Amino acid sequence: MIKAIPSAALGAALLAGPALAAAPLPSAAWVISPAEGGCRTDLELAGRSGALAPVTLVSDGERLILRFARDSLPEQAFLAVRIDQKRFSNLMTRTADPAVGELTLSAETEAALRKGRSFDIAWLGMEPMGASLGGSEQGLADLRACGAQAAERARIARDSAAAHAREAEAAAHRRALADEELRTARAQAEAAEAERRRAADEAAARQAELDARRQQAAYEAQRDAYEREMAEREAAEREAYQRRRAYEYQPQPYQPPPWAYRRY
Repeated sequence: MIKAIPSAALGAALLAGPALAAAPLPSAAWVISPAEGGCRTDLELAGRSGALAPVTLVSDGERLILRFARDSLPEQAFLAVRIDQKRFSNLMTRTADPAVGELTLSAETEAALRKGRSFDIAWLGMEPMGASLGGSEQGLADLRACGAQAAERARIARDSAAAHAREAEAAAHRRALADEELRTARAQAEAAEAERRRAADEAAARQAELDARRQQAAYEAQRDAYEREMAEREAAEREAYQRRRAYEYQPQPYQPPPWAYRRY
């Protein structure tokens, strides 16, 4: 919502604006300085009492803004300035700093500034404040040209920064994808290695079981052969013993004792 600055002093200053022409006004130096996204020139307005009020004209090559400081600024207001005692109204918006406002000057106001001789603001302080516009035509032309170049450089810098940010983001995305692919490959390799180890362990377990069965079978075969050998040996010994016993107990033919053949 657009509001006027609620101050009775501002209204009195607006009415007193034409009287400022009789007071000597400070001349603008029109020193152009690059600023963020544009260029600026500082003006110093003076009142009848000798009070000074600095303001700044800022241009980005497209807009011309009057930046000033004043307490109790509304968010928006439609304020007037006077150029050669002619009133020009423009939209004011409050910046992030509540004590700083920006008056966006219309094309009509800028044209009047280029050709004007005096510049007055009635609401900037407790009294009307003004300055001489000597050299304003060249000064404003230089300000707009400088602002256009600075804005173009700022745009190029922003585009370059945005391109670098996009490239960095793309590189980060590529690195993230590569890292994810590497993690996936590692996980697959680890899974394959785990499967290989599991298969190897199972094969080793089967081989160990087979070797154990073979050893058991060999042991049983060796035991059976030993038992057979022992059984055969015992059978042979029994048979030999029985033959020996049969021979020992076999009846022998009678033979008379030696004395039976003795002659008397």
